[in-house]
Amino acid sequence: MSKKREPKTAELTLEWGKYPHYKHIVGLDEAGRGAWAGALVVGAVALPLALGEETLRLELAGVRDSKEMTRLSRERLVKKITDMADAWGVGVVEHHEVDELKLTGAIILGIKRALVDLQARYPHFTPDYLFTDGLMKGDLGVPYDTIVKGDQKSLSIAAASVIAKTYRDEMMRALDDDYPQYHFGQHKGYGTTLHRQAIQRYGILPIHRHFYSPIQKVGASSDNPPLIP
Repeated sequence: MSKKREPKTAELTLEWGKYPHYKHIVGLDEAGRGAWAGALVVGAVALPLALGEETLRLELAGVRDSKEMTRLSRERLVKKITDMADAWGVGVVEHHEVDELKLTGAIILGIKRALVDLQARYPHFTPDYLFTDGLMKGDLGVPYDTIVKGDQKSLSIAAASVIAKTYRDEMMRALDDDYPQYHFGQHKGYGTTLHRQAIQRYGILPIHRHFYSPIQKVGASSDNPPLIP
């Protein structure tokens, strides 16, 4: 009988490089960076590192880059993540703020809002070190490391990515009630053929990110004016 294959799970090597000198390590990741419409969402998670690697990897088996996970896996594991986390939070940056701040500024604002939300939920928890995904620059008020492809290399960042994507996907599915012809529940605001065709047929919505060049190009080829909610 063949041995059951273990699910792919993000590593904890980076966390052990800081813990226990830093006890309140928070992983952060965003969802919606490249979307043409909707909010950008940042998740923040502090895993209970005191439980040790074996327990964490057992309890959170399968947690990795959320884009590699199925919707069913994300929705099953997000509850485990939030139930066992020492602290967690979410920061939402609305589409018009992304337009105004552009992507880097929006991500920084999302991180700050996620940390504010985390501390509002857990008033006695104070982050002392942050892991962020990508190429972060700027003062966050807490020391941090930026890790390229961090959601593959850090379980804390991967857990944050699951929270961010699950939260944002739910927001985008809710838009189907207001704009059913755009099918946001399917493409989540990303630049798919279905989304492009909807813009060309029905026009640009207020929830689209108007500074994105793809929106400007697709909108220019549309015969319809922007819709008003």
